[in-house]
Amino acid sequence: METYRSLISKQKSFFKTEKTKNISFRLEALQKLRTAIKKNELVLMEALRKDLNKSEFDAYTSEIGFVLEELRFTIKHLRSWAAPKKVKTPVTHIGSTSYIYPEPYGVSLIIAPWNYPFQLAVAPLIGAIAAGNCAIIKPSELTPRTSEVLGTLILDLFPEEYIAVVQGGVETSQGLLNEQLDYIFFTGSVPVGKIIMEAAAKHLTPVTLELGGKSPCIVHEDANLKLAAKRIAWGKFTNAGQTCIAPDYLYVHKKVKEPFLQLFKDTITELYGKEPLNNPDFTRIVSKRHFTRLTSFLDNGHLFTGGNVDQDRLTIEPTVLTDISWEDSIMQDEIFGPLLPVLEFDDLSEVVEGIHRHPKPLALYIFTEDHHIQEEVLNKVSFGGGCVNDTVYHFVSPYLPFGGVGTSGIGAYHGKGNFDTFSHLKSVLKQTTKFDIPFRYPNVKNGLEKIKLFMK
Repeated sequence: METYRSLISKQKSFFKTEKTKNISFRLEALQKLRTAIKKNELVLMEALRKDLNKSEFDAYTSEIGFVLEELRFTIKHLRSWAAPKKVKTPVTHIGSTSYIYPEPYGVSLIIAPWNYPFQLAVAPLIGAIAAGNCAIIKPSELTPRTSEVLGTLILDLFPEEYIAVVQGGVETSQGLLNEQLDYIFFTGSVPVGKIIMEAAAKHLTPVTLELGGKSPCIVHEDANLKLAAKRIAWGKFTNAGQTCIAPDYLYVHKKVKEPFLQLFKDTITELYGKEPLNNPDFTRIVSKRHFTRLTSFLDNGHLFTGGNVDQDRLTIEPTVLTDISWEDSIMQDEIFGPLLPVLEFDDLSEVVEGIHRHPKPLALYIFTEDHHIQEEVLNKVSFGGGCVNDTVYHFVSPYLPFGGVGTSGIGAYHGKGNFDTFSHLKSVLKQTTKFDIPFRYPNVKNGLEKIKLFMK
């Protein structure tokens, strides 16, 4: 197995020069990255088209545009985020002042997935640079063209002792994880997340794990059905369902199930055409293995709509399966594809109980006009983040930290959350020398009495 000790050693040496801690240096690096992405928009779009058949619209909105906005927001706020923050000091510490100093960890490793191969590599990189770290990116081998463009772009911008891209498969990740790093940021599946955490534990390296799971979407009887159908179809079938926060399954109230499903079927036609397999812009499944896994679910329950596939082009049309139970194979793991299983419910308690019997999801979506029902679900169910009367949209707000809970992940990022993730928040007390508090010391007469009075 190849060793990456030399690269990591170079980065650690560069970090020790303290150049990366300079705010102007960080801002310049972020600005260079932003300019280069704008310049390479068409090249990136072409690579994403070749790898996943992403349309220019999808490539820009969900990958390039997202990253540019994250850069703009970070550049605007970086100076205030990086400045030491004065905080309150208790009366027991009279004469002193308290501060929190954000400091970079050092050399960070970013392991990116294939479903949003540009965005999910560069968004955490923005946080790493902003916080003052060096970084190594290991992009996905399943999207080789995008990974290659990313590698060339970074190589043209930065010396490898500052930012480097390392191409390769599982062995490459293993080789990098064998080394002593200062921070690890991983986006991917739960099983691989466990391997990452195990490797990090050997060196007590802090981690952020952006994982996944089965994210529920609930449609209550009082929901705006037409709008719910459109927003759920968009959230589910964008990127052919290969989105970690896509609605994984649907809980629909019995009373509105039939009219909702008809509206949902109409929406699929509206968004993707009568024959989605012939839609030149419909994203394909990333690999033969994933395609085979997904098509094995097509015999679960009842096929309400969709179900057609193109094996040569690895494409599956938007599909809805009804009469589904938790025992069906499609309900055992995260689907990560354009198949939507539908369960029905009569009482909200059934939904809450069903979700509670399974690992905590990365996202949850509830469609209802009733404020009490909204709050009941939000308070009773633990999940990473989500939306009321929408899907996926919370992910793109720089003011909402994004991350999971339990098996759906550890840590969060985006906006200031991105800076915070790659920063150690160092607490510092600055004490006066003008006077001293005598009864803090053990040799003072009646010291215990005095300290008890003082600490009331």
